[in-house]
Amino acid sequence: MLKTRVLTSLVLVMVFLSAVFLLPDIYWAFLMLAVISLAFLEWGAMAGLNTAARYVYTALPLLSGTLVILADDIGMPALQPQVVFYAILMATVFWLVVSPIWLSIRARVRQPVILALVGMVILFPTWIALVSMRGISPWLLLLAMAAVWIADIAAYFAGKRFGKHKLAPQISPGKTWEGVFGAWLAVSIYGLILCSSLSLSYWLIVGLLGVTVLSIIGDLFESMIKRQAGVKDSGHLLPGHGGVLDRIDGLTSSMPIVMFFIYFPTYFMVIESFHA
Repeated sequence: MLKTRVLTSLVLVMVFLSAVFLLPDIYWAFLMLAVISLAFLEWGAMAGLNTAARYVYTALPLLSGTLVILADDIGMPALQPQVVFYAILMATVFWLVVSPIWLSIRARVRQPVILALVGMVILFPTWIALVSMRGISPWLLLLAMAAVWIADIAAYFAGKRFGKHKLAPQISPGKTWEGVFGAWLAVSIYGLILCSSLSLSYWLIVGLLGVTVLSIIGDLFESMIKRQAGVKDSGHLLPGHGGVLDRIDGLTSSMPIVMFFIYFPTYFMVIESFHA
């Protein structure tokens, strides 16, 4: 299993690196839209939608995303910044306010429609963040995503080697506090390397630790939904990893928040305008 997991990871990393640095913006946007659409399909299954409803559920963000990508060409240039603004804000509120409460009380939602709406709040802003961040700089996207990957890998091996104290046994029995500390340590070292080599402020390490916490929250939240749906993996597309959601769960909770803080001056100006 570990060998299959590693081989799949290597293939995914090579494909990702080629795409993030070589594809034109529009093709990158469509590629990420395709990935997120697969995640929508898996989420629809976990939400309990029937087959027809799952395909409709997947088609809606696919069409919406296409509209956002082609907004300039069809004479709706204002659509893109508005979608980015509200999608990122919606995801930020969900991950910083709603999800911690939901995880703490482990609320079981049985209505497929409500779970489907939650999937929209989680997945569509993730696509927006991946496209927007790459538009700023492919290196920014890569370095932010690398923090999540490093945390995930370190947590896995630290948990396997030292794990004794369960993090959330009723949600994800395999996750341990030792894994969390291993992730923090690895990400801190990663941050130190970035700060020293790129002459960046060491406050970056604090930000990366925050990204790590958010990625863990995203992982736990998807684990809770999977447990409630009675499935081990979100899908079977990726050998050794499960489904697309199993690979991007940490990104869904962290990348939109990174974009929120990048765009924070814009949100701050909007808030100030309400008090003017």
